[in-house]
Amino acid sequence: MNPIPWGAVYAGGVQLGAYALERTGEAERERLLRDCSTNVDNLAAGRWETLLSSALVVEEPMPLPYALLLVAVLGYAEYAYGAWWTAAVFLFGHAAATLLVYGALRGTADRRTRRAVDVGTSYGFNTVLGALTSALPRGAVRTAARVGLLALAAAPVVRRGRTFTDAGHLAALGVGIGVSLALDCPSGAKHQKIT
Repeated sequence: MNPIPWGAVYAGGVQLGAYALERTGEAERERLLRDCSTNVDNLAAGRWETLLSSALVVEEPMPLPYALLLVAVLGYAEYAYGAWWTAAVFLFGHAAATLLVYGALRGTADRRTRRAVDVGTSYGFNTVLGALTSALPRGAVRTAARVGLLALAAAPVVRRGRTFTDAGHLAALGVGIGVSLALDCPSGAKHQKIT
């Protein structure tokens, strides 16, 4: 077991960065957020490093309930599967959901959407959450959790006034559930189950 709770370290670092960002000048804050953003314009210009930098920055400090939930989900994933697995799934889901949204918006988005600030922890969080459904007991509980999470993520996508971020959350959760389905396959998989 890893003695360092990397999920808590990550969430704490992002939160401290958000507080520091609040104390910078408005122009500098906007420039930094735009430089780290995975918006359509940045990705179309080949700024692929934003696939990582956008997961390290949030526009404003995370609300305490969300920050605690992020720490809990990442912490359990580290406990069940290990820190490297958790980081890999988080980053894979963050990048995959971002690229799916980019692919959908690339040719159709208006100028405002193309330049929108797109940073944060939520795509990675949703991916890890979806992947953790493999730690639930097999059968009805696991299936209900997957269907329930997908329904919750789909609700904002079908309402009027939805944003591309809503679609990104659904995509990220879908990627995570795909990971969990892959984890269901190896019969000898060893990880801590939720009981």
